[in-house]
Amino acid sequence: MSQVRTALVIGGGIAGPVAATALRKAGIDASVYEAYPGSSYNIGSGLALAPNGLAALDVIGAGDAVRDIALPIHTMGMSINGKHLSLPGLPGLPPLQLVDRGELHQVLHDHAVAAGVPFEYNKRLVDVVEDESGITARFTDGSTATADVLVGADGIRSTVRDLIDPNAPGPDYTGMLGFGALIDYDGDIEPGTMTFAFGKQAYYLYGQYGAGRVLWGANLPHKEYLSLTAARAVPKAHWLGILREVYAEDTPGGEFARRTTEAQLEVTGALHIMPPVPHWFRGRMVLVGDSVHAPSNSSGQGASLAIESAVQLARCLRDMPSPTASFETYERLRRGRVEAVAARAAKTNHSKTLGPVARKMMQLLAPVAMKMMNPEKTMGPEQRYLIDWESQVQRELAVSV
Repeated sequence: MSQVRTALVIGGGIAGPVAATALRKAGIDASVYEAYPGSSYNIGSGLALAPNGLAALDVIGAGDAVRDIALPIHTMGMSINGKHLSLPGLPGLPPLQLVDRGELHQVLHDHAVAAGVPFEYNKRLVDVVEDESGITARFTDGSTATADVLVGADGIRSTVRDLIDPNAPGPDYTGMLGFGALIDYDGDIEPGTMTFAFGKQAYYLYGQYGAGRVLWGANLPHKEYLSLTAARAVPKAHWLGILREVYAEDTPGGEFARRTTEAQLEVTGALHIMPPVPHWFRGRMVLVGDSVHAPSNSSGQGASLAIESAVQLARCLRDMPSPTASFETYERLRRGRVEAVAARAAKTNHSKTLGPVARKMMQLLAPVAMKMMNPEKTMGPEQRYLIDWESQVQRELAVSV
């Protein structure tokens, strides 16, 4: 029987609301504390949820609400200097779902509220006090909150991670800045298809987002690290000028850049990847989502892994007898999986910043690589992952030994 009855969830993005909803489902009263003055709507642009991420959302009853705002991606392709290749898929799985990040935040927030999760805003965590009876969070406004455990879902610049381990590594910069836009475009783009394009100078991706509209994202090589705040301090006209120059010779990337307006451009700043975090928990504190595993946007799994971990953490807190036992079990279930995805994403990041000679070689070798690729071996374990909520965690661990 679990000793945990209450939980503080720090962070209201994706992992936080999912974790709080799953904890409520597990019989644990969870509340969310968000540093910003309101829900994190309209942060970033689009993202894809993999089948495993949607399956995890189904566990807490949020899957259909997300599907209602998403666009299914049935096929994927690759374009290298204008040469198109079809990427093999996995049979028997539902499609990826392309969704606006801001809309996803809102749906997960609303679903958590409907499940009884309270949210408090302007609550920036600064410190914790822990004893045998529980843990108290202290916020910059002088207020406090106390519970049995504290869940750090506060993103890649996590305060909770630093409190757990002041020597914990921070995120690594991939050498690219992220941009995105939803634009009007009447060109010939196959509906339900996502294309990963390696242009002459930089990588981008795109897909139709309803009739006459395209959602596209750019990964712009940039030597100087710029945080989200720093990148957004630069006038959008400046970034549009650079994007139009970098993608000028690409089809259709050049047209996307030329059609994007300042009002449409989403600036997301530096793209990160988290190195392995030595300590996922300490005492009554534990990490979830990007605070502990952010495999970079190249993985296509960042949001999905965060959702999975949030649900699995709730299962462990439901089934294990103490916070320590719960956190140890949670890390055992998750570390190997998320670090394997991060390693794959790191290799993909390298291919996005190739020079002209290496990119030409990639164009020549990619068709051969596609023929030799075994999608079941490379992607099956990631996308076919299912969480058995009804099963006891102890039983799952016994089977895996």
